[in-house]
This record gives sequence, structure tokens and C-alpha cells, in this order.
Amino acid sequence: MKREIKPLFRKVNTKARGVRHEFGGDFKNSRNKKGETREVTKGSMHGKVERGLDYTPLFRFLLSKVGLAWETVFREAESRLDKTDPIYWVVAINEEDKQDYVRVGESSYFSGMFVDENGILQLTDPALTAKDLTPFCTCCTHTLNGKVFGSE
Repeated sequence: MKREIKPLFRKVNTKARGVRHEFGGDFKNSRNKKGETREVTKGSMHGKVERGLDYTPLFRFLLSKVGLAWETVFREAESRLDKTDPIYWVVAINEEDKQDYVRVGESSYFSGMFVDENGILQLTDPALTAKDLTPFCTCCTHTLNGKVFGSE
């Protein structure tokens, strides 16, 4: 029996406070209107709206692969994603794009990574920890790689 590979993304947490999905609207307000002719084709009831995906599993996967060959890591990540753009949110290919840490959500940060001259995935600042960072506001829980700022 073939085991299915788990994707490196998940649908947005629908139980979190303040998550809006903006369902409905377009089709339900336009069907059966007077003055429309039968020849007019109406849109699909299920549009191709991307409601938000959480790429935290991808970022944790990439952190776990630091020190390995980039080509191998990229091939595996690419096969488990819907698109490759989120990889480059945290991994810099060019020297000028390197960052110590990257904001990926409202209060979520992940260590920046880059591909060195030997094709190995590396952390931009290996010494950076959540203890080194301070929150920007008191109302949110800021995290670096899943650990709360100021702790470790």
C-alpha cells in the first residue's frame, strides 16, 4: 500500500479568533435577477478564491534540513507544496536577500536561511534565539520558530 506524502501546508485555522473567510456574496446576490437573459452564463458557485494557507509546516521542515544539500531539500519541498513561492519567503538565494529573521504572519517569525556557495542550506544567523528578541506590542504573542520571544 502506497503511503501518501503529507503536504507542507495546511488550511488556515478556522477556530482562531478573528479569522474571516468571506464566504458568499457574488453568486447568491446575482442569480434570478429580473432583466437577465437565459443566454448569459453565470459564474460558478465555488470560485477559485484562495482563502489562506498556513505554511508553518514548510518553515519547520526547512529548519530541520539546515546543513543538507539545497537541491535535495528543494525537490522534496516542491513535491509537497501547491506552489514554491513560500519557500523563498525564508530562504534567500541571492546574498543581498539574506535576513536574520522573517515575519511570516501577524506575530510569527522564522529564522532566515540562505543557500551557500557549496549549495548547502544554512541559517543566516545561527546564534539568533527567541530570547534575543523583544515583542513589539503587549497584545500579541510573538514567536520565533515557534518559541515565544524572550524565552528559550
